[in-house]
Amino acid sequence: MERLWKSDLEDGTYRNPILYADYSDPDVIRVGDTFYMTASSFNYIPGLPILTSKDLVNWKLVNYAVKRIDYDKYDTPQHAKGIWAPAIRYHDGNFYIYYGMPDEGIFMVKTKEPLGEWEKPVLVLEGKGLIDPCPFWEDDGTAYVIHGYAKSRIGFKSYLGIFPMSTDGKQATAPDRILFNGVETQPTIEGPKVYKRNGYYYIFAPAGGVRTGWQTVLRARSIYGPYEEKIVMKQGDTPVNGPHQGGLTDTLSGQEWFVHFQDRGLYGRIVHLQPVHWKQDWPVIGVDEDVEGCGRPCIVHEKPDMGVRGEITYLEASDEFTGDKLGLQWQWLGNAKDNFCSLTANPDHLRLYCLNPSGKAQPILWENANVLTQKIVCPYFRAETCVQLGGLQEKEQAGLVMMGGHYAYLAVRVVDGIKQLIYAQSFDGVQGMEEQVTILRELEADSEEIRLRESLTEDGFSVEYSTDGVSYQQVETSFFPTDHTWVGAKIGLFANVVSNQEQGGFADFAYIHMEEA
Repeated sequence: MERLWKSDLEDGTYRNPILYADYSDPDVIRVGDTFYMTASSFNYIPGLPILTSKDLVNWKLVNYAVKRIDYDKYDTPQHAKGIWAPAIRYHDGNFYIYYGMPDEGIFMVKTKEPLGEWEKPVLVLEGKGLIDPCPFWEDDGTAYVIHGYAKSRIGFKSYLGIFPMSTDGKQATAPDRILFNGVETQPTIEGPKVYKRNGYYYIFAPAGGVRTGWQTVLRARSIYGPYEEKIVMKQGDTPVNGPHQGGLTDTLSGQEWFVHFQDRGLYGRIVHLQPVHWKQDWPVIGVDEDVEGCGRPCIVHEKPDMGVRGEITYLEASDEFTGDKLGLQWQWLGNAKDNFCSLTANPDHLRLYCLNPSGKAQPILWENANVLTQKIVCPYFRAETCVQLGGLQEKEQAGLVMMGGHYAYLAVRVVDGIKQLIYAQSFDGVQGMEEQVTILRELEADSEEIRLRESLTEDGFSVEYSTDGVSYQQVETSFFPTDHTWVGAKIGLFANVVSNQEQGGFADFAYIHMEEA
């Protein structure tokens, strides 16, 4: 597999971002000699990705903690809802992840084996607007959750809350209460991560907003406060806007590091790594701190001291579909069902069945859970797939999509028995999102396959197709990918019905090739 983004410069240094991919709201821990990261997944399923690293620079996606969201409404894509900012912790032999779902409450999922099956999620505290939870266990087992609030659900923001919970971490044991008021000095404070050091309780939390904010640290002698506050990293003269929410960890050699995200628009929230040192019991994150002890993000830096050279790993993007399970890079737009796809019906191919999970008479991709997506993993790229058309029935289509705040796709659609090559682009209509479809050409009746491309380069976004696998025809488009709320743009494959009458057809995808452009 081609490594599309390389952070490790292989000379003892690394460059930021360490992941040029949308791993929003990352949190990280070390257990033994292995680092574990998780991140927000919103409505995309499976959710709560698990990534591992030996050196904090080279990461590999190895698992997911949540296979589905157990509310029926998530069988249809619930954009901007679902699994928000998690915190991962290791306690008493178990890995725990706490996460907020802004419309439902705060949940916990745990396991003894993070690369295996995770237990069924538990609702720790029900309530709208409770987000960004982080657990903390005292040495005697007393446990708490510190969290943020979503103004869109609860009517206010810029506060942090706290509630005690049972020692097993499964349920709140007393009402939630306000812990810190940041309205005046730390507006939009959120995403708290809790640590204890030298008798102080520390809360690392971003404030000031995702695109223009900074990193704040609060400290107190009691977990209930009162808390002192200090800004410990801000953008300064660097191109790293934000810099936003993340987590603190350490190495076996005693170094400390902070992993956080930067909002990069269509690329989503990409991941950076910053050194941490301490002055007078306050952390300084980043480099070249000012006289007040506030650092700025680094661009290139010495790698963490691990004692040994770690393996060069990467995020996979291309897929030849040779296994019997989907690659971990793939996520559905909502809860998946067994009839969405098969990797065994036609070996070495991905078969997507033409369905309409939305049930609407005029379905659009935005509302169908059976769109298979993956994150963009480098700045400029070309994605190509080969679609085999023999299984398509009347009013069915299959193709390649760029999904974001709006989307555009190339597909083959069968209408009145004729295979049409179409280009479609979404727009905001009176009744919500709609699609504008352009018929590019009719294909020969015996056409068996077509190659579809989407590219993002310094010159913009482009789409192409080839009927012979040799020459490619570019399609005129005004589309340019964007993010949607808190999610970056994604590449996707799909097969669906353009009516509410499912005919039982399918399309086979021979591969998807992702390469740097």
